Amino acid sequence: MGALDHLSNMFDCSGGHSKLKKRKQLQTVEIKVKMDCEGCERKVRKSVEGMKGVTSIDVNPKQHKLTVTGYVEPEKVVSRVAHRTGKKAELWPYVPYDVVEHPYAPGVYDKKAPAGYVRNTEDPQVSQLARASSTEVRYTTAFSDENPSACVVM
Repeated sequence: MGALDHLSNMFDCSGGHSKLKKRKQLQTVEIKVKMDCEGCERKVRKSVEGMKGVTSIDVNPKQHKLTVTGYVEPEKVVSRVAHRTGKKAELWPYVPYDVVEHPYAPGVYDKKAPAGYVRNTEDPQVSQLARASSTEVRYTTAFSDENPSACVVM
């Protein structure tokens, strides 16, 4: 920083600190948007092409997935896609099934998910794993070593 820059900052009455902005971090935003045809795919791509901070766009119509990489905020990207296309858009709610402890538990397994994916269990909209029903508990404890009246066959 030169001497003139230093002096101009000292005598600046506009409150020089307001000029400093937080820099957005480079991140990848994955969005679920229903795409039926090439026209839908083109519409979704064009909705985020001109957005400030976007560096790359990847559209996967088979999985109904839009991936945007850049210096953007996820909420703004989702709202822009929803507004410009008129389609329901949400953050990508799926994770690979091998990442989840119980991929076929109720609330995690989703028939609409792409192949190899299940719902994210950290998603607040999805209820946590269901508790075992009384019949399941009865059958599992019937063959347990801790149960004194367990089946003798075991």
